[in-house]
Amino acid sequence: MDVLLTFTGFHDPYFQGLVDQEEQPGPILSLLAARSFAHIFLFDTPSTKRVTQETKSVISELHRKTEVHILDIDLDDPTNYQGIFKGLRVHIPRIIEKFQAAKFFVSVASGTPQMHACWVLLTASGEIPARILHVRPLRFVTKQRPLVSELDLSCREFPTVRFQDGPICLEENEIDVDSARLQLGIVGDHPAMQRALETGAMLASSQAPILILGETGTGKELFARFIHRLSGRSVEEFVPVNCAAIPEDLVESLLFGHKKGAFTGAISDQVGKFDAADKGTLFLDELGELPHSAQAKLLRILQDGLVEPIGYNKPHRVDVRIVGATHRDLKKLVRQGKFREDLFYRLNVGEVRLPPLRERRSDIPKLGLHILDRLNGSLRRPKRLTAEAMSRLQSHNWAGNVRDLENVIERSVRLCSRDVLDADDLLITEPVTYADPLDALPEPYEGFSLDEFLGSARKQMLLRALEAANGNQSRAARLLGLSPQAVHKFLQQSKSRT
Repeated sequence: MDVLLTFTGFHDPYFQGLVDQEEQPGPILSLLAARSFAHIFLFDTPSTKRVTQETKSVISELHRKTEVHILDIDLDDPTNYQGIFKGLRVHIPRIIEKFQAAKFFVSVASGTPQMHACWVLLTASGEIPARILHVRPLRFVTKQRPLVSELDLSCREFPTVRFQDGPICLEENEIDVDSARLQLGIVGDHPAMQRALETGAMLASSQAPILILGETGTGKELFARFIHRLSGRSVEEFVPVNCAAIPEDLVESLLFGHKKGAFTGAISDQVGKFDAADKGTLFLDELGELPHSAQAKLLRILQDGLVEPIGYNKPHRVDVRIVGATHRDLKKLVRQGKFREDLFYRLNVGEVRLPPLRERRSDIPKLGLHILDRLNGSLRRPKRLTAEAMSRLQSHNWAGNVRDLENVIERSVRLCSRDVLDADDLLITEPVTYADPLDALPEPYEGFSLDEFLGSARKQMLLRALEAANGNQSRAARLLGLSPQAVHKFLQQSKSRT
């Protein structure tokens, strides 16, 4: 018989999602979607009484075989450790005595961080013979149901972590694929993205170089960090280098290091990036920008693992995993004589192609909500999107990919005065082009409203002008050839619609 102990929180039993008025299951209901319990004890405080009663009613309706109990804790301050410990110790011994043959579990998904800490301390000390459960909601995982992790703190060497799909005992420094994705914020379950993740995970444990190909903004550095997390080198350094940002005459010095006095301006020894990444991972972004002289030295390192800093006569060995990335066509650069063919084949042992956002449109809503959820943590009032706004995000081509999507959402939520953003509140700029801007006008169709289109276009131009003017209404008015009164009137009308 399994028994669950948990506080309730303000996301229980349901909470309002980030799109329209949709309701999503809270932490406790998410946990019950993956695990079942004979008894559930809901620990209630004066500030959560309504939430606790609603949670009990929903559980009783959805899970009829589960018996739900409410236990009151007289706690005015939900961050007071002493009060939390005192309240739990009133009830816990009685529960343990009554259900001596049961297996106990504690959920740390609801309640305050202080409550979570008290649960962990009581289970780690053995005062509560229970295992810790944590649930990741569906919007943060790629599976069809929430992912539940189970932590056994009775394991003295390395805690045993079990997932709902089967047991996994994590050795020291080892991490599972889902945890790596969650920690890094990699979102998406489109087949093209899944293939890239699977390829990266399979290649991660080898020592072979990996080449990540993809357009600007597809997340190549994030993906390199994902490979580093799974490589067995995760406790060592991950050293990123943007090859396109290094002056050509400093490339060798920065990558391989130099000795004091090796050249004019070398006033001290410098450790190169290869030595800084020794035992870890060196990420060479925009690899196609490396000059030929540096390409030759890089080839030697890949062949024999030897680095020779400028000014030294003797090379030394380094143990570095190299992950390269580029948005350019390296094969084309090889044909043009701008990239060494032998280096290309040395680097291209493992190749991962990241799909552009337009080729995985089904991931755009998940990415958008993930970005919005993160931004809401820094806003005084959380923002949401209408279904129409989400549809507009999903239909856009996103020349700058995920970075472009992130910029648009942040720009829009910070400049929109309303709590719920509609489609025309999204400040989407078109890619840089020399084409006739009138080509972007929509084709007229039956039911098309010119007034609505012009109204939306006017609103977009006003918002963009305010953005360019850093919110200065008079300057925005000058940019558009309007009076300051017209801009002020627009802002007042926008506020009145909130």
